[in-house]
Amino acid sequence: MADNNEGAVSVVHGEQCPVCSEKKLTLSEVEQDVPFFGRAFIFSMRCSCCGYRKSDVECGEQRPKISVAFVVSSKDDLSVRIVKSSQATVKFERLGSIESGEGSDGYVTNVEGLIERFKKVVENTRDTEDDEELKKKAKNIVKKLQKVLWGFEPLKITIDDPSGNSAIISDKTVKK
Repeated sequence: MADNNEGAVSVVHGEQCPVCSEKKLTLSEVEQDVPFFGRAFIFSMRCSCCGYRKSDVECGEQRPKISVAFVVSSKDDLSVRIVKSSQATVKFERLGSIESGEGSDGYVTNVEGLIERFKKVVENTRDTEDDEELKKKAKNIVKKLQKVLWGFEPLKITIDDPSGNSAIISDKTVKK
């Protein structure tokens, strides 16, 4: 049975931004029941002055650390739900990773959204890097990711999360 608070967004305006120190930071929290994952809290903060933003996802209950893998092998796999906490590291086999750390965000997305996020980072490297070898490598990674998105090539995605607040929600997910 759904809780009356589910989906209700709690918002606080006018907090001090940790970057620019202006009182233009908006904090928000929403509670959601994510199917096959459980109750999750999604937090975010955004500064209207300097553009700083940060988000994270936490489980409603304590979880052990996790390491899971999923192979994208068809276009249908692109719709598989992903929950990624800010503490998680996402690895794209033989291509690269999204590391945890200070600048890492938590979010709920799907496989396609996760690949698109990674692709944008690689495209930025391709477009701004001065080193021709790194530009070429980035260009090849973008091509590979596009083939995965078109359903032409498989890709193994691994998520390691010491907080246990991440998941790949599919029967095809393998726990390590």
